Amino acid sequence: MEMEARNATEAALLDYKAGLGTFTQKMPKLAELYNAFTEECFKEGVLSQKEKQLIALGISLFSQDEYCIIYHTKGCLDQGCSEDEILEAVGVTAAFGGGAAMSQAVTLVQESMQELNQLKQ
Repeated sequence: MEMEARNATEAALLDYKAGLGTFTQKMPKLAELYNAFTEECFKEGVLSQKEKQLIALGISLFSQDEYCIIYHTKGCLDQGCSEDEILEAVGVTAAFGGGAAMSQAVTLVQESMQELNQLKQ
């Protein structure tokens, strides 16, 4: 019995679930080990499951992984994150992403420009 998606977000989640099911049929041992590993990583520990989902959302955003963005946004909501908590995590990710771009700009780009201009002389 196939579920009908009610919106694009649900469609993406269903696509992921279907793809994971197909992968699991073709590579059962690998899927089993991967699922066991991720389940262990997301268990309640020193960090709460809520905190782990916020971290995962930030990493998903930074890596521009659309399926994981949707999946971990759902994970955040399922763990009781408020909209403000999610948006604050988004802000931290944006600061980090901008910080990564800025750190490369003020070091590597400037150094490369200087060295490349020296080659022209």
